[in-house]
Amino acid sequence: MQAADLFEQGVTPAEVARRLGVWHQIVSDWRTAWRRSGRDGLRAAGRAGRLPKVTREQLEDVEAELAKGAESNGYPNDVWTLQRVAEVIKRVTGVQYHPALVWYILRYELNWSWQRPARRATERNDEAIHRWVERRWPALKKGPGARTR
Repeated sequence: MQAADLFEQGVTPAEVARRLGVWHQIVSDWRTAWRRSGRDGLRAAGRAGRLPKVTREQLEDVEAELAKGAESNGYPNDVWTLQRVAEVIKRVTGVQYHPALVWYILRYELNWSWQRPARRATERNDEAIHRWVERRWPALKKGPGARTR
C-alpha cells in the first residue's frame, strides 16, 4: 500500500523501487495493477515474485558461518569470494545459488557490504605490473596478432 501512496503522489516507478527496496519490475507490475483496479488491485495481487529458497533462520545460520571467517570454513585464506559464499550456503542450507545471486543475498538479505583489502598483497610486484601495462596492454588493445616489444 506504500507503493499506492507513492503512485498517487506521482512518484516515478524507479523512485518507488528505490524507496521501498524492491526491484523495478515488481513496481512496474504493482503500478499496472494499481492503474487497472486501484488499491483493490494491489490487495488482490498477492505476493510479488517467487518464494525465497531459504528461510530467514537458514540465512542466520549462513551468516553465523560467514562470521567465523573463510579459514574457519576450510579455505586457505580469510578472503570471502562470491563462489566461496555460494559453497557455504549450499553446505549449510542444501540450496545452490549462482555466485552472481550471492551478492544480492549478502547485500540485501544480510546487509553486508563489499570491502577492499586494508593492505596490499605481499606478493604484489609493482615492476611487473608496470611492465605489463607499458608493453602487453597496448598490444592487447590493438587486437589479435599484435606484437609485443
